Amino acid sequence: MADFDLIVIGAGASGLSVAAGAAQLGARVALIERDRMGGDCLNIGCVPSKAMLAAGHGVTAARNLGRFGIRFGEPIVDWEEVCAHVRDVVAAIAPMDSEARFRALGVTVLPGEARFVAPDAIAVNGRRLTGRRIVIAAGSRAAVPQIAGLDMVGFLTNATLFDLAEKPAHLLIMGGGPIGLEMADAYAALGCAVTIVQSGQIAAKEDPELVDGLRQALIERGVTILENARVIAAELGPRLVLEDGRRVEGSHLLIAAGRRPNLEGMDLDAGAVRTSSAGIVTDRGLRSVTNRRVYAVGDIADPVGLGPRAFTHVGSYHAGIVIRRVLFRLPTRLDYTALPRVTYTHPELAQVGLTEAEARSAGFRPSVLRWPLADNDRARAERDTAGLVKLVVSGNRVLGAGILAPGAGEMIGQWTLAIARRVPLSALAGLIAPYPTRSEAGKRAAGKYFVKRLFSARTKALVGLLRWLP
Repeated sequence: MADFDLIVIGAGASGLSVAAGAAQLGARVALIERDRMGGDCLNIGCVPSKAMLAAGHGVTAARNLGRFGIRFGEPIVDWEEVCAHVRDVVAAIAPMDSEARFRALGVTVLPGEARFVAPDAIAVNGRRLTGRRIVIAAGSRAAVPQIAGLDMVGFLTNATLFDLAEKPAHLLIMGGGPIGLEMADAYAALGCAVTIVQSGQIAAKEDPELVDGLRQALIERGVTILENARVIAAELGPRLVLEDGRRVEGSHLLIAAGRRPNLEGMDLDAGAVRTSSAGIVTDRGLRSVTNRRVYAVGDIADPVGLGPRAFTHVGSYHAGIVIRRVLFRLPTRLDYTALPRVTYTHPELAQVGLTEAEARSAGFRPSVLRWPLADNDRARAERDTAGLVKLVVSGNRVLGAGILAPGAGEMIGQWTLAIARRVPLSALAGLIAPYPTRSEAGKRAAGKYFVKRLFSARTKALVGLLRWLP
């Protein structure tokens, strides 16, 4: 008999979800982690970045109180206290991810480097472990592009950004994806000059119409955005040399140019595990295509035909699939049709399902329904009317929803459910939404689909006929 029912490599968000769920269902679980419990999300990713964003958004709110007739001086940012706030948030959440908690759940927690020594066996700290199933949840790290001179420049990634003892005077950010945009928003609000340098368009995977609003909001708050600006070299300064000859200099440089899977050190060849540049190649049930004992979850999973998804909530979703497959032997498969994603700037940009362009590329002839936040009473009352709800529909079915608004990440939930459960657009238009809320904008957008039909000449004629009834 194998030593464990399940060996989990990596104690980040996805690995912890697998280990906790399996252990509470009675499985014998070993959890191996070479660094800190909680992985990137807790220590250098989602949690500290959102804590930093909260500080930045607080400063922005204070600066904007004049719109309500309330006036103070310019907010004073105490950098040491801001950093202490970030550390305190991480420390408050850390017990949920701690070794003590997982040992209390019955998990065997083993600090150290995991390495395959056979398709069903792992070595850690000189100990050989066998497992009926092995789950690789090793996560990813910041990708550093191959740019001349970059290795001579002291640059930051998300792994080192939150260790800065002093506030940056001018933060250069190479990359205009979610991490780059969020940190640009936070650091600009906290009083830093910020320049984003992006080889294409910022937020390239998102709906361009919504991105336009986000771009304008960031520019208004002082962020310089250089798009279609390819970096060809880096110089001491730090300074970025662009293809068109421009040089952009700052006090600090943050690399936010994508993620790279943590594949090194595990001797995956000994485990007969096939890899790609994006991670572990799996089927749509997250099982390795070359070793049926092995599964991959989180950032490191590269399902055939779907590709990786580097979101913490995807790791939790993956964990549920693996537990159902491994412990209950259910033929569960991935379905990203209703997978939401959020960029936590102000305003937030949230998307689920297909964008307008993706729907057209998929062969649909969609209708597009919009409702601007400028026409929403809650947004007007709070004098924060930037944003838009945009629905992509086909017939009575929602294909996708995009929201640019404060709290868009909270608002996207109903549209995620609507797409996942195929809720008719008519039901969403008939939803009783509390007044006044920004979520009304989604109801209003859905209702626009039926306006022409409702107020048509035919409907008016019917009302005229019914008028004669007693």
